[in-house]
Amino acid sequence: MTSHAPEPPQGPVPVTDGPAPAGLVDRFGRVHRDLRISLTDRCNLRCTYCMPAEGLPWLPTPELLTVDELVRVARIATELGITEIRLTGGEPLVRPDVVDVVARLAGLPHAPHLSITTNGLRLAALAQPLADAGLRRVNVSCDTRSPETFQRLTLRNRLDDVLAGITAAQAAGLAPVKVNTVLMRGVNDHEAAGLLRWALDDGLSLRFIEQMPLDPQHGWSRAMMVTRAEIIDHLSRAGYHLTPVPGRGSAPAEEFLVDGGPATVGIVGSVTNPFCDACDRVRLTADGHWRSCLFARGEADLRTLLRDGADDERLADVMRGEVAAKQRGHGIDDPTFEQPDRPMSAIGG
Repeated sequence: MTSHAPEPPQGPVPVTDGPAPAGLVDRFGRVHRDLRISLTDRCNLRCTYCMPAEGLPWLPTPELLTVDELVRVARIATELGITEIRLTGGEPLVRPDVVDVVARLAGLPHAPHLSITTNGLRLAALAQPLADAGLRRVNVSCDTRSPETFQRLTLRNRLDDVLAGITAAQAAGLAPVKVNTVLMRGVNDHEAAGLLRWALDDGLSLRFIEQMPLDPQHGWSRAMMVTRAEIIDHLSRAGYHLTPVPGRGSAPAEEFLVDGGPATVGIVGSVTNPFCDACDRVRLTADGHWRSCLFARGEADLRTLLRDGADDERLADVMRGEVAAKQRGHGIDDPTFEQPDRPMSAIGG
């Protein structure tokens, strides 16, 4: 386990009294029930805010967790209180055994609610097999409805494949189908209202996400990021009336009723309006490292323990320990903030 960055000053007060908890509870009393598992760091798009055009040095296949190893960690995690697992990447659907992974996770004794975040390129062919295997829900990343802008953003001419994947997910009963959109100034921010209109007309759940500092080029600029407040302003000026939905809980997205509802739109203001105080998420990277936060500077190497013959209790102790050391928040606005060494594609979203 590696060291952690200093904590930003804001956040909940540490819990210091009483015995150590048996589950995944940190010193601020946050109970962790949501596990994000990265299946691969590889991706078949080259989104400009995520990776360079030439791609990245991919993890060698022997360094990736096998299905047995991944499922073992997930089983222990569910025994420690995890109730939801989301599969991520890179792009999870490029992993050839993704349907088997879903089926194995769905068959766990404490079966979690299973979802996946995907760019949608292979979803048209895989939506029904994934649903049959036990997948419940899907998030599809789609930043634009313009083929030209899609080509500019992803360096691929594949928008039709994404849209076909969304249609297939709806047909397979993966509901709700959520669409994740990152707005970038001068690139696609003018599409906010049109994207919402599309989502409302097609029965999709749209979520706008503030761009986060997780690119390998370390080229993130707050000036280029379209903020939560700006998104609300864009939609309001387009004639939409947004009413906050109370009771957000640990959800990353703030939900707003659109024109009185019942339809909603979500905004994930990770940078300007973080939800760290209620965070209940932990992460497992494709190469078997356990992380307590997307922006953590430290992580625990479970793969080595797995391959050295560690028993379940040893693995659980390490998982609990990493969660116990979780920081109050990511501290993006703190002067001491350091971007993680791993980019988003290597961590898993």
